[in-house]
Amino acid sequence: MAKQIEVSRVFNAPVELVWKIWTEPELVMRWWGPKYFTSPVAIIDFRVGGKSLVSMKAPKEMGGQEFYSIWEYVNIVPFITIEFIQNLADEDGKKTDPKLLGMPADFPLDIKTIVTFKALSATQTEMTVTEYAEFGSMSNFAQIGLEQSMDKMLGIYG
Repeated sequence: MAKQIEVSRVFNAPVELVWKIWTEPELVMRWWGPKYFTSPVAIIDFRVGGKSLVSMKAPKEMGGQEFYSIWEYVNIVPFITIEFIQNLADEDGKKTDPKLLGMPADFPLDIKTIVTFKALSATQTEMTVTEYAEFGSMSNFAQIGLEQSMDKMLGIYG
């Protein structure tokens, strides 16, 4: 079982713009969730100790369920790294046991997430997202979901 998943992408944009993908609610709503999912909610409290609430909504053909997550920030170094703990939550932002939301029993409660930014040039940035958790039976889906979310990010600053 995967103890971490990691995805990198190169954006044709300076690091200051790519950084905004994580800090601007209207941008987060454009990429959060895998292919075909939408993100109706992005309430961003981007500061160490802050907590953001985001949602992803499945298309009707996949049941239309909306899933909420919270991101609690533990370290932010502007234009270099963002570290947060990701948890499933209810619509009010209260941390929720994944099993109560229909997830497998081996789905992790806490997902340590580290985002790093590397300026390759004045107009190109490499971003890497690493999620540290034992994903259990959801390992493949977690990897694919992260890849698809980051592909959606490329649509913002390809």
